[in-house]
Amino acid sequence: MKTRFMAILGILVLAFSVTVFARHQNPGRGQKTTKAIANKNAAGSGEQRFQANCGRCHVPPDSLSPREVKAVLQHMRVRAMLSADDEQLILQYLAP
Repeated sequence: MKTRFMAILGILVLAFSVTVFARHQNPGRGQKTTKAIANKNAAGSGEQRFQANCGRCHVPPDSLSPREVKAVLQHMRVRAMLSADDEQLILQYLAP
């Protein structure tokens, strides 16, 4: 009984993860995509993206090299579900 419950729970978690990932990769019609937002807010958008996505937990680093910033950003991109555009704008903001 316990094994069956764990199997069903695992399937549900997997199905939910796939649904969330698919929704993130293919935004629905009528929703603004990150690229559209980037074009609209070209000036200062790296700072805005940092505040919106990273600023909840972090302050902008002042003692990291551009190479370190890039490595940290690549790791955090997965955790924060950032788009490639977000990553590039934030990288340009943190390591000009």
